[in-house]
Amino acid sequence: MVPLGDVLAVGAVALGATMQRATGLGFALVAAPFLVVILGPFSGVTLANLLSAVINLIVLSVTARALRRRVAVQMIAGVILALPLGVWVVRELPGPVLLVGIGLITAGSVTWVAVGQSMSFLRQWGGAVASGFASGFFNTTAGTGGPPLAVYAVSTDWEHRSFVPTVQLVGLVTNVLSLAAKGPPVLSWRLLLACGVAMLVGIGGGHWLARWLPETATRRWVLGLALTGSVIAIAKGLSAW
Repeated sequence: MVPLGDVLAVGAVALGATMQRATGLGFALVAAPFLVVILGPFSGVTLANLLSAVINLIVLSVTARALRRRVAVQMIAGVILALPLGVWVVRELPGPVLLVGIGLITAGSVTWVAVGQSMSFLRQWGGAVASGFASGFFNTTAGTGGPPLAVYAVSTDWEHRSFVPTVQLVGLVTNVLSLAAKGPPVLSWRLLLACGVAMLVGIGGGHWLARWLPETATRRWVLGLALTGSVIAIAKGLSAW
């Protein structure tokens, strides 16, 4: 009999992959909490990094024509600059305090943008680097790198068609660097195979869904997923306090 935990993990992977393809964000926000609870912090987060990298690569391969290379390079530069600081902060600050602080900052930013108050400074030179820096720092310290990218997208009226492939490239670099630092997960081949199949099914569903979602609805989904990630970080921090 298949363990219930494995079924929930595979279902979370399928749903997360659907959101990732349809909106550009969402896999780690949807799947990672389930994977961490079921597999433990290290294996759960590392598996999420591995699957995220694969999804980033697949989605990028079918949407690359709309990639904004200059913005992607600027964001990746910010991610790389943030990694050493993120690693240092994780070593020096208590984990619960860090999670709650980051969750509150990102939740406030997302809420600010959601009510129609864009962050105009992100439109200026260096805005993409700053967003990439925040994404890389938050991903390293709390596993929630999506909200800063969502805030940048809405604040700059970024067309969703080019947003999707661009953030996939940024996410791919971030996840590969994370895996290089931590190493691959040690899990059963059956669970890895099931997650792989679920990921492909989810991407197919998200590809279909993306055709029917209007631009305004997609932006609401992106902000909703970003806010969800912020709340998850706060909850994780408070539970471990």
